[in-house]
Amino acid sequence: MNIVVCVKQVPDPEAPPASFKVDTATNRMVPPANVPPVISPFDLYAVEAALRVKEAKGGKISVISLGNNLQRDVVKKPLSMGCDELFLLEDPAFEGGDSWTTAYVLSLAIKKMGQFDLVFCGRQAADWDAGQVGSGLAELLGVPCVTVAQKIEMQDGGKARMERVLADGYEVLEVSLPAVVTVSNELGEPRYATLKGIMAAAKKQPTVWKPQDIGADASKIGASGRRTQLLKLFQPVKEAKCEIVEGETPAEAAEKLALRLRQAKII
Repeated sequence: MNIVVCVKQVPDPEAPPASFKVDTATNRMVPPANVPPVISPFDLYAVEAALRVKEAKGGKISVISLGNNLQRDVVKKPLSMGCDELFLLEDPAFEGGDSWTTAYVLSLAIKKMGQFDLVFCGRQAADWDAGQVGSGLAELLGVPCVTVAQKIEMQDGGKARMERVLADGYEVLEVSLPAVVTVSNELGEPRYATLKGIMAAAKKQPTVWKPQDIGADASKIGASGRRTQLLKLFQPVKEAKCEIVEGETPAEAAEKLALRLRQAKII
């Protein structure tokens, strides 16, 4: 099995909301000071899914990440968990892109890497939460796509059986390989990196590709290739009000509460 996992370096989503600032002039988020980035937690479920398939069927797992100024100790985490090799698409030209440019660049890199059986992505990224790259990647690669998968089982004949999460349960699908799969957190908690894995990952050097290495069209990457226009980026203002409803007896208080809720059109 040749497996590819796409991961993204993001600001730590567990950081206090007050530490995030928005540059209104450029419509960009200012990275919070003293808060190190992490691999998007959703992508770690994709790494775990790939490791489970490898344990069951063997093969090789290649990890790929797109961005600029990627921190090696962060993007090497999948290697410390058990993945085999790391490819970095790292260049200032990749900055300012959207879901389409990301899918475009990843598709070129995956084609350059050669034959693959499965491409795993997180169900969405923990920064923008768009959930579009996996589906777009499948379209550009010309292969089937299964989204929000919670269970993946390999079958004979170049097929896989998957459980796809629904709002009120799940559905069972069979898909022919190669395919792209976005993995849901219902899969189960990702494993921890072992000390042996961390030491092995520290010795591995990633392969770094620039736009010219994958044959990317400069007009289709980064800010130049965006197909969406960001009109405004802002932090929502949250307001809360508290009103105490009193009564001489519990019954009177309950009646007043019901009337107040009707006035507010809550009931």
